Amino acid sequence: MDGEWAVPEAEIEMRFTASGGPGGQHANRSNTKVIAVWRPDASPSVPPAVRVRVMERLGDAIRVAVDDERSQSRNREIAVERIRARVANALVVEPPRRPTKATRASRRRRVDAKRQRGEVKRGRQKPQIDD
Repeated sequence: MDGEWAVPEAEIEMRFTASGGPGGQHANRSNTKVIAVWRPDASPSVPPAVRVRVMERLGDAIRVAVDDERSQSRNREIAVERIRARVANALVVEPPRRPTKATRASRRRRVDAKRQRGEVKRGRQKPQIDD
């Protein structure tokens, strides 16, 4: 779609909370975990075509929670990067698949493999006693 457009950081809503887990007093008292939310439907800077495609693929709100680092500022950067990466992936247009016919050799290989597998399974059976 539009390779030049990126999610403006000013439009990403950030909330901070205690991260939890190991880390002692620092982790228990500092709000380093970042919960970032971006809403494409409320964003004035999104081109209409981008808005439609992003909302079809990701919904009306993109949420990311990051507590990878001990630093709140670094977690903010990671959250912004992840939201931008999700939006960029949603904007990638896959080329349509053109169906092709299986070659004669590939069909022969498939049938030969099935036959060989059947022989292996027959070899595992108890011998038949003919009366």
